[in-house]
Amino acid sequence: MDESSGAPEILPELSSAAHKFNREKLEKAPYSHDGRHPGNLFFGYILRLMIFVGDSIIFRKFEADKIPQNTGGRISIATHINGLVDPSVMIKTQKKRIISLGRHDLITGPVIGWWSRRNGAQAVLRKAEVEAGLTDSEFAKKINHRSMLTIANCLAGGHGAVIMPEGKSHQDSRLHALRSGAARAALVAAAIASERNNPPPVIQPTGLHWKTHYWFRTNCFVEYSKPIAISLVFNEAESARLAAGEWIEPPSDAVNNLREEMYNALSPLTPESPDWETFRALKLIANLEANNNRSPLRKLSEEVFSTRVIRDKIKTNIGLQKIIPDAIEAAEILHSHDLDSSSIGQNQTLEMLNTKTRIKAILGLILMAITFFPTLLGSGIQSAIARYMANNSDEGQDARTTYFFLAGMFSPVFFWPSVSILILPLSGLSIFSFNSIFFIVGAILIFYSSSLIFLQGYDFWSDYRVALIRVNLSKSKSGQRLNVLLKNLDSQLGLLI
Repeated sequence: MDESSGAPEILPELSSAAHKFNREKLEKAPYSHDGRHPGNLFFGYILRLMIFVGDSIIFRKFEADKIPQNTGGRISIATHINGLVDPSVMIKTQKKRIISLGRHDLITGPVIGWWSRRNGAQAVLRKAEVEAGLTDSEFAKKINHRSMLTIANCLAGGHGAVIMPEGKSHQDSRLHALRSGAARAALVAAAIASERNNPPPVIQPTGLHWKTHYWFRTNCFVEYSKPIAISLVFNEAESARLAAGEWIEPPSDAVNNLREEMYNALSPLTPESPDWETFRALKLIANLEANNNRSPLRKLSEEVFSTRVIRDKIKTNIGLQKIIPDAIEAAEILHSHDLDSSSIGQNQTLEMLNTKTRIKAILGLILMAITFFPTLLGSGIQSAIARYMANNSDEGQDARTTYFFLAGMFSPVFFWPSVSILILPLSGLSIFSFNSIFFIVGAILIFYSSSLIFLQGYDFWSDYRVALIRVNLSKSKSGQRLNVLLKNLDSQLGLLI
């Protein structure tokens, strides 16, 4: 039995947005079968700027491995639990020009779709859309082959691609069964690159890690492991036909073997736990062990690697599994109070409120007060929209972060310039004057810097509020039970040696 045979095979539930099908826009969407990127280079730079701004708004701390270098194309693959934030951090952390594959409504929509088409994003029509009657199988096949051939040619030309091989966003703590699209595109890309004497593309497994993925101002860590080489499975005649723009399906055994290799490489980079309760328990054990060794985990990357070590130890040693029930109970007490393992201090109890946290809280209030007006003026509207949509979306928990990300992402190209133009008359300048350009650019920079300062103050104040939660929890019956559980776990840490 292969490793992915037990992975969940679940068709995505179509959201209201996914039911909005625009056949005409799909047919007119840009594509390219000669190795050139179908997107506009200028809009590609603007998109990277937008992603940078959006990520700086939603993330408190951001870490990333240096991506392994390769001269050919690169397919970055990852699990998909955090909506549009997933591809954004993969694009942000590499220099190659990226082409993406996405759900049809993300390509044809009025706002996101407009930007997606300018950046050459390719649509994929899934089995779920066909079964829902949104389209017929022949049209889906036509669009999918066109998109896959575009992806393959871009990869053969040295560009990068971002593909979520599960074929959908989900909220599970383990990898779902992979669709065949990424493997098929990779095999075709390798053949085209060989036919054109270009450097071969590779598949880049990527670990996307979050402190808590659906929290605003969470921490993010992007992990890159060893790339996967792509075999040549087409003969010379088939490679020539592929390079000429004809789609040929690669051999099914080659697709299945590569898909299995991708699954085996990607799965360890995910939480890879039966449920989130178990995963939170593993993180708690990792933090307790680090505290016991007088080396507390300060970075998310440190927690990721330490948790993985604990996970692997417990997975292979039945005797160690007896500590999991207590760890799950303790971790769930923390989680039910919006706390995580970082709330446990080096003495293996809840960290209490201290003078440093109180001072930072006061500083936070000052920073928020100083920047409140420009932040409200520049970001109030989109923040309110994002909050409303996050609370009323049918897209699941991953949409929460996505909407705040989009609010930040579109601020520098839509909201901040619009507000700057609206307040321009207050400066006494005419909108047609040359100096108005400097005013608008200056206002945009003020809106952005004010937002970052305000968010820094918000982080300081949030630390204080979290400290108060810890204090209140410590005085409750749940807190007393937590201390008992932590004491029991601390006494069993020797089993992990």
